Amino acid sequence: MEISEKQQAKKAVIAMSGGVDSSVAAYLMKKQGYECIGATMKLFYREDPECGGEHSCCSASDVEDARSVAHSLDMPFYVFNFSDQFEKKVIRRFAEAYENGRTPNPCIDCNRYLKFERLFERARELDYDFVVTGHYARIEYDSASGRYLLKKAADENKDQSYVLYSMTQEQLAHTRFPLGGMSKPEVRALAKAHGFVNAKKHDSQDICFVPDGRYADFIERYTGKTFPPGDFIDRSGKKLGEHRGVIRYTVGQRRGLGLALPEPLYVSRVNPEDNTVTLAPEPELYSKALIATDINLISVPCLREPVRLKAKVRYRQPEQTATVTQTDENTLRVDFDEPQRAITQGQALVLYDGDVVVGGGTIDAIPE
Repeated sequence: MEISEKQQAKKAVIAMSGGVDSSVAAYLMKKQGYECIGATMKLFYREDPECGGEHSCCSASDVEDARSVAHSLDMPFYVFNFSDQFEKKVIRRFAEAYENGRTPNPCIDCNRYLKFERLFERARELDYDFVVTGHYARIEYDSASGRYLLKKAADENKDQSYVLYSMTQEQLAHTRFPLGGMSKPEVRALAKAHGFVNAKKHDSQDICFVPDGRYADFIERYTGKTFPPGDFIDRSGKKLGEHRGVIRYTVGQRRGLGLALPEPLYVSRVNPEDNTVTLAPEPELYSKALIATDINLISVPCLREPVRLKAKVRYRQPEQTATVTQTDENTLRVDFDEPQRAITQGQALVLYDGDVVVGGGTIDAIPE
């Protein structure tokens, strides 16, 4: 897929989830003269009636909505069965993270391993030049650095660059985000104007394979394991009560502890090694540094010296000013100007320079 801009054939695989965003992305690519096929990824490793709720994606009705839009655009439509890869790279990693006291982000893994790895490979096999999705983000080529840049969407309220930080230079070169310069009302207006069946369809919000939000119950069914009760402790090791299994807790959590305490306490650490959950007052949730591993840098090949950037440690968190140091090929240390609440192992760190995504990684440790 190393093709110059002048030689590029206008052929694109549109990743169609059945939602309004990917449908309008398909319309825009057709309008630009691309030869397009629509593709919905079958992701569930088994037929499970619990998979695909009202606010999730990838249900049978979503497939039919995608097929309907593709038909209205006179575009061939296919369903690609990637369920084995989804089970290995998304569901299994999700369960293992909770088992190890971490809080994962499966949507990032789905983008990384399914949309921009497996679907990317399928597009190459079919001799198509681009993968197109309905993400709200922008891709630009920077001639000065010779690198493709991932940038925030024009509508920062819809920006999804956080979940795309793992994209490689090759993937960015052969991906298109047609909605990057648009607002959601503009997208819905286009869908309505062209009679798409999903013009008023809600956005997916839930994790597609846990539509009821009961993560712990899902993990127990999936792994076939039970996670026994253990002790809530404070930082000195004093027992405060009994928890219901380590997979039911995440850093920063207060609700659902089931304890009557003289002061509000929050989960500050999940310890699967000794089956304890550490609780602490809110001021003790704040940290000034983190270590991230499994890193991917986009705007630069590496950070040769400490650099001042903005950082996010959760999708909806405001950016925070920090000094970022690359300590080895696969590790970043981030020192924040101000302490940050409930930095959580397993979540994504994403770094920004203005509206450009510098890169990111997985939060691995919080130095004392």
